[in-house]
Amino acid sequence: MRTSPLRIAWSVALAGLVSLVLPRTSEACTICFGDPSSPMAMGTSWGILFLLCVTFGMLGAFGYFFLYLVRRSRMALGEQSEAGSTQAPGSV
Repeated sequence: MRTSPLRIAWSVALAGLVSLVLPRTSEACTICFGDPSSPMAMGTSWGILFLLCVTFGMLGAFGYFFLYLVRRSRMALGEQSEAGSTQAPGSV
């Protein structure tokens, strides 16, 4: 069963309206809203930092891998064009 985009838009609009009319229901949880120096909040902050480091590390590794592939392909194409230019004209 597919949900129509119009129904999704109405659901989002209704959720936004409810959060504006009843702001108490859209407050942060007790961990985020409470003491920022509590052990639970510090653990949450370190967990978020760790996950960001893993995410950016993986994105950086993918980016480096694709740059490596581009460099290797340019090097291989350069060797092929140099090998092709050393042949005498008229020889196949």
